[in-house]
Amino acid sequence: MHRTIPLKSEHRGFALPLVMYVVLILSILGVGQLTLGWQTRLQAIKTACEIAARCAADAGLTKALYDMNQKLDTTPWDDSALPSASDVSLPDCSATYSYTVTKSGGNYAVTATGNYGRIQKRVSCTLAVDSPFDFAAFGNSYLWFANGCTIDQYNTSPSTPTLKVGTNTTEKAWVTISNNGQINGDVVVGFGADPDYVITNHGTITGNQYATPLTNALDSVTAPSSLTSIGSLGKLSGGDVTTSGKYDKIDLGNKKTITIKGPVTLYVTGDVSLGNGAQIIVDNTTPNSSLTLYLGGNLSSNNDSNINNLTQNPHNMKIFALDSCTKMTLKNSSAFYGAIYAPKADVLSYNSGAMYGSVMANSFGLYNTCAFHYDASLGNASVSDPLVKFKVTKWSEG
Repeated sequence: MHRTIPLKSEHRGFALPLVMYVVLILSILGVGQLTLGWQTRLQAIKTACEIAARCAADAGLTKALYDMNQKLDTTPWDDSALPSASDVSLPDCSATYSYTVTKSGGNYAVTATGNYGRIQKRVSCTLAVDSPFDFAAFGNSYLWFANGCTIDQYNTSPSTPTLKVGTNTTEKAWVTISNNGQINGDVVVGFGADPDYVITNHGTITGNQYATPLTNALDSVTAPSSLTSIGSLGKLSGGDVTTSGKYDKIDLGNKKTITIKGPVTLYVTGDVSLGNGAQIIVDNTTPNSSLTLYLGGNLSSNNDSNINNLTQNPHNMKIFALDSCTKMTLKNSSAFYGAIYAPKADVLSYNSGAMYGSVMANSFGLYNTCAFHYDASLGNASVSDPLVKFKVTKWSEG
């Protein structure tokens, strides 16, 4: 007998549970995808809020740095009135920032917070006073050291950085160290430059040679308003100077002298000329004698002339040249103790004696086998020093 095979399954209802199972699986997967998408969206929103809050905190820190540098223009400096801000809105954004500045040892601590909705971010940094004399010698363009010239540093401590000689130039052979010259430290060339291309070295460099990570801009000099606003006393041609003042020029004939007695700041709108054997003397018998010279014209000196800082402390003889000063020629017959900041001037030294201090200029040439000794203490500045600014030395988040 032949068994009849049924045309329909005898297991009724089998397809329905299978379909329901598939629908359940798809529903679970769909809900999972929706949940994942929702969580991803929430995380993206949270991350965007955190970024906005962090940007606001960074803006607060930047504003604190700006306000502290602006405060340097107000004298005398007052630590009891440090800048602060609260709930300042960012342009085209609902994020806000606040910041406070407090004295921390010899430096200043900044705490900045940024808020966006319920998200808050905090950043902190330390501001230190940055000296304009942080290089032994710096030329915005060329540097030239004659046969036998040496550069080293003194007044150091265990924390003193390596001596640096630097330039912003990237031009071929614009830093020249002639035969038997020696630089006891690093030589820094312009951003992105090849040191071997910029430096022509016929002597010895004991440290490293490298390109600067940032251009070292030399800021323009402005004479103090207390001197620019007063009338000129005319020409200064000799004698004792005991008070600050403004002059058209300094013109010393052969063997004439000016003696600075006490703390003196001079603004000379024109040239400074020293005849044969003439001297500008910073006295070492009168207490606190020093000369800060703001120079609007050029400086020239004839044979056997001297800028003679008898205190032998470079801090007591500083020359700040305005942009209108384009050339300075030194022919000291004895040692020169001083610091020169001349961003637009070509400074040439024919000293037969040593130089102690620092030179920051458009270009710098050192002749006559001169020994140049960088006073490392010039790198330690205070808020009362001319041309200083704040820089960030330490930074942290949280």
